[in-house]
Amino acid sequence: IYDDRSICAHIGNCTDNLASVFKLGVEPWIDPTAEQAEEIARQVAACPSGALAYALAGSSAPVETESEPGITAAKDGPYFVVGRIPVVSEDGTPYEVRARIALCRCGGSRNKPFCDGTHWQNGFRA
Repeated sequence: IYDDRSICAHIGNCTDNLASVFKLGVEPWIDPTAEQAEEIARQVAACPSGALAYALAGSSAPVETESEPGITAAKDGPYFVVGRIPVVSEDGTPYEVRARIALCRCGGSRNKPFCDGTHWQNGFRA
């Protein structure tokens, strides 16, 4: 299991839905032996920011779940972008194209354009 904290939106899908594997307040916070691989893969694929990924035994290449391109707005949270839609900075610099990302919508992220979960603290409502 790979965990890219730099793009985690702290939505909580992993810790809410598979707490035996993804454990808040514990280090290491991921226990890949706590559930069957198929269940972990399902939960990793549900990570809206793409911060979580996994590789199959014998490979280090992350498995990417492909989706039709689309953008949805989470209630009181980020934009979820799926389907490898290119994102470009204000100065024209492209970001890495990914299968899933979460973009800040509250304006408070310290990791713009990516959501860092600040919407939980700043009272953002939409």
